[in-house]
Amino acid sequence: MDFRYGRKEMLSVFDEGAKLRAMLEVESALAQAEAKRGMIPKEAARGIEKAVASGAVNIERVKEIEEEIGHDVMAMVRALSEVADKGAPYVHYGATSNDIIDTATAIQLKRAIKIIKGDIIELETVLARRALEEKDTMMLGRTHGQSALPITFGLKLSVFLSEVDRQLERLEEGEKRIVVGKLSGAVGTGASMGKNFFDLQEDVMERLDVKLELASGQIVGRDRYAEFMSILANLAATLEKMSTEVRNLQRTEIDEVEEWFDAARQVGSSTMAQKRNPIKAENICGLARIVRSFVTPSFENMILWHERDLTNSSAERITIPHACVLIDDMLAKSVDLFANLKVNKYNMLRNIEKAKSLIMAERIMLRLTESMGRQSAHEAVRKAAMKTAEEGIPFTEALLADEEIAKVLGKEELEALLDPGTYVGHAPEITETVVTQVKNQRALSVAR
Repeated sequence: MDFRYGRKEMLSVFDEGAKLRAMLEVESALAQAEAKRGMIPKEAARGIEKAVASGAVNIERVKEIEEEIGHDVMAMVRALSEVADKGAPYVHYGATSNDIIDTATAIQLKRAIKIIKGDIIELETVLARRALEEKDTMMLGRTHGQSALPITFGLKLSVFLSEVDRQLERLEEGEKRIVVGKLSGAVGTGASMGKNFFDLQEDVMERLDVKLELASGQIVGRDRYAEFMSILANLAATLEKMSTEVRNLQRTEIDEVEEWFDAARQVGSSTMAQKRNPIKAENICGLARIVRSFVTPSFENMILWHERDLTNSSAERITIPHACVLIDDMLAKSVDLFANLKVNKYNMLRNIEKAKSLIMAERIMLRLTESMGRQSAHEAVRKAAMKTAEEGIPFTEALLADEEIAKVLGKEELEALLDPGTYVGHAPEITETVVTQVKNQRALSVAR
């Protein structure tokens, strides 16, 4: 992981020490469950539990053993055995490596998902607050990069809020399928656990608060991890969509919003001293592409030989921690981006004025439909709009130059219909509705 990216809390879930501690948690839970069923002596379980709880197994010793024997899990097992007192002969009893690895990964995923869900709630809180603040702020709606109809900035933010909440729903719904461990042995039969297998496996997973993979080969089904990566990739795309909108609206020729810039100290360019670049938004967009790139290997990791091979392992050491660390980083930056986003309301109105009332063509057409029929009204308004665009004359003049339109609309009524401030529809109400629904469902604290 590059030193530039990642926050302490999420990084701590996936560092070498955290992985080791999670694996040791599984070994301790296994020993306690086995002792409860008379599979190993109780004093052996106590020795293992005490060694794990004390932190006596350190990463340096595990690495030293691994360097000698070339196996990471057995290195952990030997290191634990060295300090487990009477538990030494029973460490890892009945287990295979991926019983420990996959269940430890479930523990890490549970912790990572908790952080990500908290991040999303924080982003929703910011989006909800800003949406309410800007629910009446009129701006251009654009399609195909062109002026379309007036909207409000609050509506735009409520669209973002609604999409972010759907991503949270996906994560919540998928968690029960993603946070899953196993203790069914080398080929999934549970033979090494004897008659206590079913009860023992359930006990261990309950102790660790993870779900159980009932039927497996040697490993937990990788469709679970593929789903997780798909959810994160989907979330990353939402964050990139939002940041791309900020970048576009910050373009010099649009200039409707601006990423916060510390004018007193911040440098935008090494040569162009005037630059105020949307670097946080651009950073989010760049990292989103990395997160989405992890989807392909995650699906390929589902396809293994027989009960398993090792082709998934090396990829997952990269994809799972990096995706979690980067999505956490992106969410934190998105919170900062929208919490401090500058809204240039004057420029929003300026850009509406530059559209020369053409953005009100739909409204004029609908009014004329009452007298002319929809298709005739559309063609008459279209011709007037093309005349305004090509000849530069006011839209009002172009409309009234059409005899059929002039028969229906007087100048006073026409000018009233061309007022964009009276044609944002139900944008403020939609914004209020979305914020209220998300606020109530998520118990957001949104100051108004």
